[in-house]
Amino acid sequence: MRLQDALDTFVLQLQADGRSEHTIGNYRRHVALLARWLGPSDDLDDVTPQTLARFLTSDVARLDSNGVARSASTVNALRTSLRVFFGWLHDAGLVRTNAGRLVRRAICSPPPPKTLTDDEIDRLLATIARDPTPEGKRDHALFALMARTGIRLSSAIGVDIEDIDLDRAEILVRRVKRDRVERVFLNTRTVEVIRAYLGERRTGPAFPAFHGGYLGRRQAARRLELWLERAGLRHCGAHALRHSFAVGLYRRTGDVLIVKAALGHRSIMSTVVYARGSDDGLRLALP
Repeated sequence: MRLQDALDTFVLQLQADGRSEHTIGNYRRHVALLARWLGPSDDLDDVTPQTLARFLTSDVARLDSNGVARSASTVNALRTSLRVFFGWLHDAGLVRTNAGRLVRRAICSPPPPKTLTDDEIDRLLATIARDPTPEGKRDHALFALMARTGIRLSSAIGVDIEDIDLDRAEILVRRVKRDRVERVFLNTRTVEVIRAYLGERRTGPAFPAFHGGYLGRRQAARRLELWLERAGLRHCGAHALRHSFAVGLYRRTGDVLIVKAALGHRSIMSTVVYARGSDDGLRLALP
Protein backbone atom coordinates (compact mmCIF):
# COMPACT_ATOMS: atom_id res chain seq x y z
CA MET A 1 0.00 0.00 0.00
CA ARG A 2 1.31 3.43 -0.93
CA LEU A 3 1.85 6.05 1.78
CA GLN A 4 -0.50 8.66 0.32
CA ASP A 5 -3.30 6.11 -0.09
CA ALA A 6 -2.79 5.02 3.51
CA LEU A 7 -2.84 8.62 4.74
CA ASP A 8 -6.07 9.35 2.86
CA THR A 9 -7.70 6.31 4.48
CA PHE A 10 -6.41 7.30 7.93
CA VAL A 11 -7.65 10.89 7.55
CA LEU A 12 -11.09 9.60 6.58
CA GLN A 13 -11.16 7.64 9.85
CA LEU A 14 -10.06 10.70 11.83
CA GLN A 15 -12.86 12.71 10.27
CA ALA A 16 -15.34 9.96 11.05
CA ASP A 17 -14.10 10.00 14.65
CA GLY A 18 -14.77 13.74 14.87
CA ARG A 19 -11.14 14.78 15.27
CA SER A 20 -10.42 18.48 14.80
CA GLU A 21 -8.94 19.95 11.62
CA HIS A 22 -5.94 21.05 13.68
CA THR A 23 -5.26 17.45 14.75
CA ILE A 24 -5.76 16.12 11.23
CA GLY A 25 -3.45 18.81 9.89
CA ASN A 26 -0.70 17.72 12.28
CA TYR A 27 -0.96 14.12 11.09
CA ARG A 28 -0.82 15.26 7.46
CA ARG A 29 2.31 17.35 8.07
CA HIS A 30 4.11 14.64 10.02
CA VAL A 31 3.37 11.86 7.54
CA ALA A 32 4.38 14.23 4.71
CA LEU A 33 7.84 14.50 6.30
CA LEU A 34 8.15 10.74 6.19
CA ALA A 35 6.97 10.71 2.55
CA ARG A 36 9.60 13.32 1.68
CA TRP A 37 12.31 11.18 3.25
CA LEU A 38 11.12 7.92 1.68
CA GLY A 39 10.85 9.43 -1.79
CA PRO A 40 9.50 7.03 -4.44
CA SER A 41 10.15 4.02 -2.17
CA ASP A 42 6.89 4.50 -0.27
CA ASP A 43 5.45 0.99 -0.24
CA LEU A 44 4.41 0.67 3.41
CA ASP A 45 4.95 -3.09 3.48
CA ASP A 46 8.65 -2.30 3.13
CA VAL A 47 8.66 0.11 6.11
CA THR A 48 10.04 -1.51 9.26
CA PRO A 49 10.83 -0.23 12.78
CA GLN A 50 14.41 0.24 11.59
CA THR A 51 13.16 2.37 8.69
CA LEU A 52 11.37 4.70 11.09
CA ALA A 53 14.40 4.78 13.39
CA ARG A 54 16.59 5.93 10.48
CA PHE A 55 13.98 8.54 9.54
CA LEU A 56 13.71 9.91 13.08
CA THR A 57 17.48 10.37 13.25
CA SER A 58 17.63 12.04 9.83
CA ASP A 59 17.87 15.78 9.20
CA VAL A 60 14.40 15.74 7.64
CA ALA A 61 12.93 14.83 11.03
CA ARG A 62 15.37 16.72 13.26
CA LEU A 63 15.69 20.05 11.39
CA ASP A 64 13.09 22.52 10.19
CA SER A 65 13.01 24.11 6.73
CA ASN A 66 15.59 26.69 7.84
CA GLY A 67 18.02 24.06 9.08
CA VAL A 68 17.32 24.82 12.74
CA ALA A 69 16.95 21.93 15.16
CA ARG A 70 13.33 21.20 16.03
CA SER A 71 12.43 21.35 19.72
CA ALA A 72 12.20 18.14 21.70
CA SER A 73 8.43 18.58 22.07
CA THR A 74 8.01 19.02 18.30
CA VAL A 75 9.94 15.84 17.54
CA ASN A 76 7.94 14.04 20.22
CA ALA A 77 4.73 15.09 18.46
CA LEU A 78 6.17 13.63 15.24
CA ARG A 79 6.96 10.35 17.02
CA THR A 80 3.43 10.16 18.41
CA SER A 81 1.88 10.78 14.99
CA LEU A 82 3.92 7.99 13.41
CA ARG A 83 3.20 5.55 16.22
CA VAL A 84 -0.56 6.20 16.03
CA PHE A 85 -0.61 6.20 12.22
CA PHE A 86 1.19 2.89 11.78
CA GLY A 87 -0.63 1.32 14.72
CA TRP A 88 -3.98 2.16 13.14
CA LEU A 89 -2.90 0.85 9.72
CA HIS A 90 -1.96 -2.45 11.31
CA ASP A 91 -5.15 -2.68 13.37
CA ALA A 92 -7.17 -1.94 10.22
CA GLY A 93 -5.43 -4.79 8.40
CA LEU A 94 -3.91 -2.49 5.79
CA VAL A 95 -0.28 -3.49 6.49
CA ARG A 96 1.24 -6.79 7.57
CA THR A 97 3.22 -5.45 10.54
CA ASN A 98 3.14 -2.36 12.75
CA ALA A 99 6.30 -0.44 11.87
CA GLY A 100 5.64 2.08 14.64
CA ARG A 101 5.47 -0.41 17.49
CA LEU A 102 8.93 0.44 18.82
CA VAL A 103 8.69 4.24 18.52
CA ARG A 104 8.86 5.95 21.92
CA ARG A 105 8.63 9.57 22.99
CA ALA A 106 11.82 11.10 24.35
CA ILE A 107 11.74 12.00 28.04
CA CYS A 108 11.94 15.77 28.28
CA SER A 109 10.43 18.63 30.21
CA PRO A 110 7.75 20.66 28.45
CA PRO A 111 8.94 24.14 27.46
CA PRO A 112 7.51 27.03 29.49
CA PRO A 113 4.45 28.57 27.80
CA LYS A 114 5.02 31.74 25.81
CA THR A 115 3.42 34.58 27.73
CA LEU A 116 3.12 38.33 28.00
CA THR A 117 3.46 40.10 31.33
CA ASP A 118 0.54 42.02 32.86
CA ASP A 119 2.22 45.27 31.84
CA GLU A 120 2.63 44.04 28.27
CA ILE A 121 -1.04 43.00 28.10
CA ASP A 122 -2.05 46.45 29.35
CA ARG A 123 0.24 48.11 26.78
CA LEU A 124 -1.20 45.98 23.97
CA LEU A 125 -4.81 46.77 24.86
CA ALA A 126 -4.08 50.45 25.39
CA THR A 127 -2.48 50.62 21.93
CA ILE A 128 -5.53 49.03 20.31
CA ALA A 129 -7.92 51.25 22.30
CA ARG A 130 -6.44 54.36 20.67
CA ASP A 131 -7.73 53.27 17.24
CA PRO A 132 -11.21 54.82 16.73
CA THR A 133 -12.04 52.81 13.59
CA PRO A 134 -14.66 50.03 13.67
CA GLU A 135 -11.89 47.46 13.16
CA GLY A 136 -9.90 48.93 16.05
CA LYS A 137 -12.91 48.86 18.38
CA ARG A 138 -13.62 45.26 17.37
CA ASP A 139 -10.02 44.19 17.91
CA HIS A 140 -9.89 45.90 21.31
CA ALA A 141 -12.97 44.02 22.51
CA LEU A 142 -11.84 40.74 20.95
CA PHE A 143 -8.32 40.70 22.36
CA ALA A 144 -9.44 42.07 25.73
CA LEU A 145 -11.87 39.16 25.93
CA MET A 146 -9.13 36.65 25.07
CA ALA A 147 -6.56 38.16 27.44
CA ARG A 148 -8.96 38.34 30.39
CA THR A 149 -10.75 35.02 30.02
CA GLY A 150 -8.19 32.75 28.32
CA ILE A 151 -10.57 31.49 25.64
CA ARG A 152 -9.06 30.27 22.40
CA LEU A 153 -9.00 32.40 19.27
CA SER A 154 -11.30 30.04 17.37
CA SER A 155 -13.83 30.17 20.22
CA ALA A 156 -13.67 33.95 20.56
CA ILE A 157 -14.25 34.74 16.89
CA GLY A 158 -17.20 32.33 16.87
CA VAL A 159 -19.10 34.09 19.67
CA ASP A 160 -22.58 35.34 18.74
CA ILE A 161 -24.08 38.38 20.44
CA GLU A 162 -27.06 36.26 21.51
CA ASP A 163 -24.69 34.17 23.66
CA ILE A 164 -23.37 37.17 25.59
CA ASP A 165 -25.13 38.01 28.88
CA LEU A 166 -23.47 41.14 30.21
CA ASP A 167 -25.90 41.45 33.12
CA ARG A 168 -24.72 38.06 34.38
CA ALA A 169 -21.15 38.79 33.20
CA GLU A 170 -20.83 35.59 31.21
CA ILE A 171 -20.63 34.23 27.68
CA LEU A 172 -21.84 30.90 26.36
CA VAL A 173 -19.03 29.67 24.11
CA ARG A 174 -20.22 27.14 21.57
CA ARG A 175 -17.20 26.78 19.27
CA VAL A 176 -14.95 24.78 21.57
CA LYS A 177 -12.72 21.73 21.10
CA ARG A 178 -14.75 18.52 20.65
CA ASP A 179 -17.92 20.58 20.13
CA ARG A 180 -18.41 21.21 23.83
CA VAL A 181 -20.32 24.23 25.15
CA GLU A 182 -18.63 26.21 27.91
CA ARG A 183 -19.60 29.12 30.11
CA VAL A 184 -16.98 31.87 30.38
CA PHE A 185 -17.11 34.43 33.17
CA LEU A 186 -16.18 38.08 32.66
CA ASN A 187 -14.66 40.58 35.04
CA THR A 188 -16.01 44.12 35.36
CA ARG A 189 -13.45 45.67 33.00
CA THR A 190 -14.23 43.18 30.24
CA VAL A 191 -17.97 43.68 30.64
CA GLU A 192 -17.51 47.44 30.23
CA VAL A 193 -15.35 47.03 27.12
CA ILE A 194 -17.77 44.62 25.42
CA ARG A 195 -20.84 46.67 26.38
CA ALA A 196 -19.33 49.83 24.90
CA TYR A 197 -18.25 47.95 21.78
CA LEU A 198 -21.57 46.23 21.07
CA GLY A 199 -23.70 49.32 21.61
CA GLU A 200 -27.22 48.63 20.33
CA ARG A 201 -26.35 45.49 18.34
CA ARG A 202 -28.33 42.50 19.56
CA THR A 203 -27.72 39.77 16.99
CA GLY A 204 -25.06 38.28 14.71
CA PRO A 205 -21.34 37.56 15.16
CA ALA A 206 -19.90 39.55 18.05
CA PHE A 207 -16.61 40.21 16.23
CA PRO A 208 -17.51 40.24 12.51
CA ALA A 209 -15.29 40.62 9.49
CA PHE A 210 -15.89 43.54 7.10
CA HIS A 211 -18.42 41.46 5.14
CA GLY A 212 -20.49 40.88 8.27
CA GLY A 213 -19.69 37.18 8.67
CA TYR A 214 -17.38 35.56 11.17
CA LEU A 215 -13.82 36.80 11.35
CA GLY A 216 -11.33 34.22 10.07
CA ARG A 217 -8.57 32.77 12.25
CA ARG A 218 -5.78 33.93 9.95
CA GLN A 219 -7.19 37.42 9.66
CA ALA A 220 -7.58 37.70 13.43
CA ALA A 221 -4.05 36.37 13.97
CA ARG A 222 -2.65 38.91 11.50
CA ARG A 223 -4.51 41.70 13.30
CA LEU A 224 -2.93 40.62 16.59
CA GLU A 225 0.52 40.61 14.98
CA LEU A 226 -0.12 44.14 13.75
CA TRP A 227 -1.08 45.36 17.22
CA LEU A 228 1.85 43.63 18.90
CA GLU A 229 4.19 45.36 16.46
CA ARG A 230 2.57 48.75 17.04
CA ALA A 231 2.82 48.25 20.80
CA GLY A 232 6.52 47.42 20.49
CA LEU A 233 6.03 43.87 21.71
CA ARG A 234 7.45 40.62 20.38
CA HIS A 235 5.29 38.48 18.11
CA CYS A 236 4.09 35.53 20.15
CA GLY A 237 0.87 34.26 18.57
CA ALA A 238 -2.74 34.42 19.71
CA HIS A 239 -2.35 31.44 22.05
CA ALA A 240 0.06 33.51 24.16
CA LEU A 241 -2.96 35.46 25.41
CA ARG A 242 -4.42 32.21 26.73
CA HIS A 243 -1.10 31.21 28.27
CA SER A 244 -0.72 34.65 29.86
CA PHE A 245 -4.18 34.46 31.40
CA ALA A 246 -3.49 30.98 32.81
CA VAL A 247 -0.12 31.91 34.29
CA GLY A 248 -1.57 35.04 35.87
CA LEU A 249 -4.57 33.16 37.28
CA TYR A 250 -2.32 30.52 38.86
CA ARG A 251 -0.05 33.21 40.27
CA ARG A 252 -3.03 34.93 41.92
CA THR A 253 -4.78 31.80 43.21
CA GLY A 254 -2.16 29.08 43.52
CA ASP A 255 -4.98 26.67 42.63
CA VAL A 256 -4.39 24.53 39.56
CA LEU A 257 -8.00 23.27 39.67
CA ILE A 258 -9.31 26.82 39.22
CA VAL A 259 -7.00 27.24 36.22
CA LYS A 260 -8.22 23.91 34.82
CA ALA A 261 -11.83 25.01 35.14
CA ALA A 262 -11.14 28.43 33.61
CA LEU A 263 -9.38 26.93 30.59
CA GLY A 264 -11.93 24.13 30.11
CA HIS A 265 -9.27 21.40 30.18
CA ARG A 266 -10.53 17.83 30.36
CA SER A 267 -7.29 16.56 31.90
CA ILE A 268 -5.32 18.13 34.72
CA MET A 269 -2.15 17.13 32.83
CA SER A 270 -2.94 19.87 30.29
CA THR A 271 -3.02 22.42 33.11
CA VAL A 272 0.01 21.58 35.23
CA VAL A 273 2.33 23.29 32.74
CA TYR A 274 1.10 26.57 34.26
CA ALA A 275 1.76 25.47 37.84
CA ARG A 276 5.26 26.83 38.18
CA GLY A 277 6.72 28.07 41.43
CA SER A 278 8.41 31.47 41.59
CA ASP A 279 11.84 32.20 43.08
CA ASP A 280 10.21 34.57 45.60
CA GLY A 281 7.73 31.92 46.65
CA LEU A 282 10.52 29.38 47.11
CA ARG A 283 12.53 31.77 49.27
CA LEU A 284 9.52 32.43 51.52
CA ALA A 285 8.81 28.73 51.87
CA LEU A 286 12.30 27.84 53.07
CA PRO A 287 12.53 27.11 56.82
